Amino acid sequence: MIFLTLIASILIALVSVYQIRRESKLYHQDRLERKENAIIEHIDYVLRNTTYELETDKIPLIFKDRIGEISDVHSMEINFYDLKGELLISSKKGFKLDSLRPKINKATLRILQGTIEKRYVDFIEIDKQQFRSSYSYIKDAKFKPLAILNLPYEEDTSFYDNEVKNFLLRFGQVYVLMFLIAIVLSYFLSSYITKSLKIVSDKIRATNFSSNEIQKIELQEGSKEINVLIDSYNNMVDQLEESKSMLAQSEREQAWREMAKQVAHEIKNPLTPMRLTVQSFQRRFDESDPNIKQKLDDFSTTLIQQIDTMSSVATAFSNFASMPAQQNETLNVVKIVQLALDIFNEDCIEFKAYEDEIIAVFDRTQLIRVITNLVKNAIQAIPDEQENKKVEVLVYREGKEVKIVVKDNGKGINEENQSRIFEPKFTTKTSGMGLGLAIIKNIIENYNGTITFETETNKGTTFYVSFPITE
Repeated sequence: MIFLTLIASILIALVSVYQIRRESKLYHQDRLERKENAIIEHIDYVLRNTTYELETDKIPLIFKDRIGEISDVHSMEINFYDLKGELLISSKKGFKLDSLRPKINKATLRILQGTIEKRYVDFIEIDKQQFRSSYSYIKDAKFKPLAILNLPYEEDTSFYDNEVKNFLLRFGQVYVLMFLIAIVLSYFLSSYITKSLKIVSDKIRATNFSSNEIQKIELQEGSKEINVLIDSYNNMVDQLEESKSMLAQSEREQAWREMAKQVAHEIKNPLTPMRLTVQSFQRRFDESDPNIKQKLDDFSTTLIQQIDTMSSVATAFSNFASMPAQQNETLNVVKIVQLALDIFNEDCIEFKAYEDEIIAVFDRTQLIRVITNLVKNAIQAIPDEQENKKVEVLVYREGKEVKIVVKDNGKGINEENQSRIFEPKFTTKTSGMGLGLAIIKNIIENYNGTITFETETNKGTTFYVSFPITE
């Protein structure tokens, strides 16, 4: 809008200046024609009443006493030339008979002779001042050419130049006012237009696709285009919710399929040696064998070991598949963490707390489980042959959150494994089901907390647990 105002103002100024200058040019052209017609009529009147014979060489005698009068009456310089362009008489003082008299140049004379009207106006510029010089034939009653009338005319443009300056000054004042008004109108108009867009952009920016429900945009007033945009967005939200629900269901089904495969695989592993053991015992069973009791004991021990393995597998997957109900209670996090560390006999564990008491609402058993699992993983991450083993456990308060840090100086986590560290059934150890970190991640997230880690190869890993202090 400001740009259009600027362009329009410049165009108006240019057109106005052009129009004023054109009017000035037309005015001087018309003025010269009027004066020329008036002077010719005056000259015709003198010729009709003269007693001299109407011949070219008599022109100086005829107008000797009248040329000054005619020049004064019409305020114009008057020059008479013969038909060859030689000066006959002039109203301008200062010409002498023995001096070099001005002549009409041959080019002007040819142009004058070639025109139908037998009239020609020549334009001359001297010191940036415009001059017009009119040439026309003076004829007798029988239209016989007697002489050439020359009327020099100076264009006085000072009046129009002042008009242009005054116009530009006034126009500039009006333009500045219009420019300021345009800025104000542009600001409010753009604010009104973009208000709806800002609401839409703020809503989209605040959209969290990981939240349980994506908020739709509701706008009471808006243009047709904005309403179409909002409807499209809301339709997209509905489709996303539907896709999200279908994806969640698909993920749950896929998770249970993977769980079933894993459970079947883990249970099948001990079943094979059990079956072979039973078959072998059946083939070799002999009641009269003096070592039958020892063989029976070995057989029972083998079966019990495999059954225990199956039981541990079932227990691990049961714990991961369905966490026990939360028994929320108000407890001292510092005390519970210290209690969880008492079961470890390793001297490398160091406990530190910035406060003696940090009260929060949490399930005591699950909090112990989180600490136990993290410390256990930290101890196992340190190679047996490493000297100066160290596991640090730190508890402190930060704002309205409890922070628990478990740091070791072990071998760290390889880069290719870092993205999978919280995946179920993923483990880098030779024993275990790979469900520990997945379980404690579920526990922490159920309390609206987070668990993250930082690791560096051959220098160690640090796990950060945080959850809100619920009043």
